Amino acid sequence: MNAATSSPSLYAPPRLSARWFPVWQRNFLVWRKLALPSILGNLADPLIYMLGLGYGLGSMLPEVAGTSYVAFLAAGTVCASTMNAATFEALYSAFSRMHVQKTWEAMLNAPLELEDVMLGELIWAATKSLLSGCAILTVIFVLGLSHSPLALGVLPVILLTGLAFAALGLIVNALAPSYDFFMYYFTLFITPTMLLSGVFFPREQLPVLVQGLTEALPLTHAVQLVRPLLQGQVPANALLHVAVLLAITAVAFLVALVLTRRRLLR
Repeated sequence: MNAATSSPSLYAPPRLSARWFPVWQRNFLVWRKLALPSILGNLADPLIYMLGLGYGLGSMLPEVAGTSYVAFLAAGTVCASTMNAATFEALYSAFSRMHVQKTWEAMLNAPLELEDVMLGELIWAATKSLLSGCAILTVIFVLGLSHSPLALGVLPVILLTGLAFAALGLIVNALAPSYDFFMYYFTLFITPTMLLSGVFFPREQLPVLVQGLTEALPLTHAVQLVRPLLQGQVPANALLHVAVLLAITAVAFLVALVLTRRRLLR
């Protein structure tokens, strides 16, 4: 296929439909066989952070932002766990299905378009992040770190955060030549995002210039929504934070679609 014929289809607007659901369903049925180990795996790392740092380091700290450090950290842990779950699924699992197992190729031989497959992958990654976030949220309630009914508002925020990071992950998935490539993304983006977005300490501790830069990070907006909700407060500028997460999801998904089309048309 030459450039003249491939360019129009490369940048064509996505034709979204409900045909993403069989892709989501297929991934769910495969995951269901190992559901318990998967959930425990997603739960272990953030739980260690929350218990080790929250109760260990937290016992030596005064209140942070008007609450105990473990409660402060709990909100950030929910968001970081959501980010990691969506990112791993959109990178390693999606790459395996696209490049190694050739599952995407088989799906595209069915009456499905590439946007159907990618939308199914996007929503599935967000679903897995929702399961991970719900597991951490359950632990938070069990430990008595939140009692407010407003904490249930964290659930749609978790889903929205998962969508944003899954869409960003699909961009990297389209560019990756191998699994090793993902380490650059984790080192240069995911780890700094977790450290600078208010997960472990208030962003106000950062230099003013860095604070401004962190406003572009999706995790910052997730934390700004989740932490007040767990404390029984309505988040300030909630619509702005939601709009930013939605915009990141939409733009990143479109970029990922174009890059994936280009990769598959080579």
